[in-house]
Amino acid sequence: MTLDTNWYTEEWSGQGTAISLKFKSKLHDEQSPYQRIEIYETETFGRLMTLDGLVMVTDRDNFVYHEMMSHPALFAHPAPQRVLVIGGGDCGTLREVLKHDGVTLAEQVELDERVTRVAEKFFPDLCASNNDPRARLRFDDGIAWVAKATPESYDVIIIDSTDPVGPAAGLFSEAFYRNCFKALGPQGILVGQSESPLFHAELIRSVQKSMRDSGFKDVATLHFPQCTYPSGWWSATMASKQGGLVNFRRPASNKMFTTRYYNSDIHQGALALPQFLRK
Repeated sequence: MTLDTNWYTEEWSGQGTAISLKFKSKLHDEQSPYQRIEIYETETFGRLMTLDGLVMVTDRDNFVYHEMMSHPALFAHPAPQRVLVIGGGDCGTLREVLKHDGVTLAEQVELDERVTRVAEKFFPDLCASNNDPRARLRFDDGIAWVAKATPESYDVIIIDSTDPVGPAAGLFSEAFYRNCFKALGPQGILVGQSESPLFHAELIRSVQKSMRDSGFKDVATLHFPQCTYPSGWWSATMASKQGGLVNFRRPASNKMFTTRYYNSDIHQGALALPQFLRK
């Protein structure tokens, strides 16, 4: 990450490209036990959070990511009640999960408590459901948490992680997916962010293979725009213990709470892959 006058610039590693956002001021800067957390007030994207110099969330476009990380997986399950979010320290995915009335428990396991506390101060809208009686905020290692989880204790597991480097690398491993498989009920659904279809197709292939090898019957990648992430195009990969990921609860998703991006047509369309990614 480089700063030139009042521009935040993130170079997209290995791609010869970058993104820049003009900012008015820096609001916060701290080194947590795990990473550097910075908050900027940008001119056109509202507030921006970066972790170790990489874009994590902005006011303007976060809704696309958070809705697509949560609603497709929850509507793919016939009756989700117990949901585990691994990571997700800004709490936006947790907020979306709790829009589902049938959810009785939404447990978030985030390694770095400071990310959540900073988000509560600078992104209060994302943290609006943190005090929901169904929410449980745990500040712990998500990999160890899943390894110790009671078998079949969750219906949906959402891996809202950073890039697969450092502590987050283990969240993309077959061993981790096997533990998720054990922690999920018979109709369980797993979903994890899987980077850019344009820049990281090999990672997506690896994630799909590891999910299948860990026991899941059906795997599907959905994609969506995310203009502040590398390439401006992002993905999430879902896995089902029973199969049939294309058969989501479409009638329920048509009669739901308010969203800004997700709807049933978006859900179905996001599962259609371009030819290069199919190969």
